[in-house]
Amino acid sequence: DAIPSADQIRITTSLKSQKGSVWTKSKSIFESWEVEVTFRVTGRGRIGADGLAIWFTEEQGLEGPVFGAADRWNGVGIFFDSFDNDGKKNNPAVIIVGNNGKLLYDHQNDGSTQALASCQRDFRNKPYPVRAKITYYQRTLTVLINNGFTPDKEDYEFCAKVEEMVLPSQGYFGISAATGGLADDHDVLSFLTFQLTEPGKEAPTPDAEIPQQDKEKYQEEFEHFQQELDKKKEEFQKEHPDVQGQPGKENLFETVSDRELRQIFEGQNRIHLEIKQLNRQLDMVLDEQRRYVSAITDEIAKRGAASPGQPSQVSQQELETIVKSQEEVLRQVNEIRNSLADSLRLAGGAQHPGAYETAQHFNDVKEHLHGVKRDLEHLVQRGAPPSEKTKCPDLPPFPSCLSTVHFVIFVAVQTVLFVGYIMYK
Repeated sequence: DAIPSADQIRITTSLKSQKGSVWTKSKSIFESWEVEVTFRVTGRGRIGADGLAIWFTEEQGLEGPVFGAADRWNGVGIFFDSFDNDGKKNNPAVIIVGNNGKLLYDHQNDGSTQALASCQRDFRNKPYPVRAKITYYQRTLTVLINNGFTPDKEDYEFCAKVEEMVLPSQGYFGISAATGGLADDHDVLSFLTFQLTEPGKEAPTPDAEIPQQDKEKYQEEFEHFQQELDKKKEEFQKEHPDVQGQPGKENLFETVSDRELRQIFEGQNRIHLEIKQLNRQLDMVLDEQRRYVSAITDEIAKRGAASPGQPSQVSQQELETIVKSQEEVLRQVNEIRNSLADSLRLAGGAQHPGAYETAQHFNDVKEHLHGVKRDLEHLVQRGAPPSEKTKCPDLPPFPSCLSTVHFVIFVAVQTVLFVGYIMYK
């Protein structure tokens, strides 16, 4: 079911039970190689199926049940699995599965018992094409992914690695895709293969480009298949005019605006969770601060009670230790404040209506952290080393820093306001 054109290949269209694949015509004799694949997986549904696979096998693949290609292959398959067959909510995922020609792929468990390595990556409905870089060098297979959130073509992140992996010395490269009850468009924009050579060896000569005659033939085939596809879609709509209006089907699809709102909400939710984590860390810092102040107060009270007629004083070494501890607490609070400032900048760069109110909320949190910082600085100054004239310090009053009850109430109120604002948006 693959439809070729001059600039891309639609491996499968967004129709049910489609299978398609493209394979190289001649074997690769590269000992080490690298593949860069650019593709799009798009669909109207919140979830898609089945997925796309990149192959290096000893023989050309035929049509089959493994993402459109045949089972029992001899080589390796890198699967971009869209549908969660085992119900473990770990899809979409990238899975590396090797085979010696005898293994049957465990589709029902998403290959979890056969995977040599895997990572979870959402590659559906991204603003830019997704890129995969697969490298096989010195018996190590490495997969890097560009998640499609940026136009930077070299913005790759590590996905998975398999060491001591033995692949056939010669084989065919291929790419396949399939749909099931749910369907996505699987489009491949480029498939570039490079031979890797060790330093000092001669580089291979580049192959010639595709002849113009073949390009024209592919374009004609694409137009012909596109016309047939349009006819099939029109016939399907005429035969099933009520399919789109069936109850329970609307919740499987989302519009572009709904998708954007969902992505914005997910981003704000991540920021909210990070702020909650920072608040917990701040609670720990404040508890440690209170313990230090309480220890100082108890020590001064004990010394004053032990010798009421003599001026009591804390040793220079103890005061220096306390000051250093206070400076460490202050440094931790500054780190938390900087982290909140970074979160504020991220929220300010969202560029969507309502961002001003969100920024105001973060500014309020930042102002309260400044208040906590000033209290800590006051405590540090109060615990500074004595001047040249040594005298007994006066018994300090109860610390004026923020109490636990007031801080918890403040965090709870701010959290409720933040969640209410997000739900309102």
